[in-house]
Amino acid sequence: MTAIDKIAWIRLEGGRILSTRSHGKDVYYIPGGKREPGETDIQTLIREIHEELAVAIAPASVAHAGTFEAQAHGHDAGITVRMTCYTADYQGTLTPSSEIDELIWLTYADRDRVSPVDQLIFDHLHQAGHLT
Repeated sequence: MTAIDKIAWIRLEGGRILSTRSHGKDVYYIPGGKREPGETDIQTLIREIHEELAVAIAPASVAHAGTFEAQAHGHDAGITVRMTCYTADYQGTLTPSSEIDELIWLTYADRDRVSPVDQLIFDHLHQAGHLT
């Protein structure tokens, strides 16, 4: 079994979660991505969010929000994604860039519009009362 290691940024505002859709994709994903060799979780988070959304994560505000694993969307059965999630404050204006085609604020009612691992995260946040 193969696991894809990803880091993600959970940004909640008003009971909604920030999600993105990459060019050519049919589902939304929580922003983030794969680490580069030698990167820590925080370094990956800062780099990926700057590349995807053109904002600067405030390193001192980063907090672990959970780790989730599920079948990787669009991959063969048995290939999973392990998503280590963090919350953090940011500076700048959220702007789709790099491979991101769209950013959107989703609610729990949009659960069927996201990848399988994101569905687990939506469930967790909803049960905790953070996602309406």
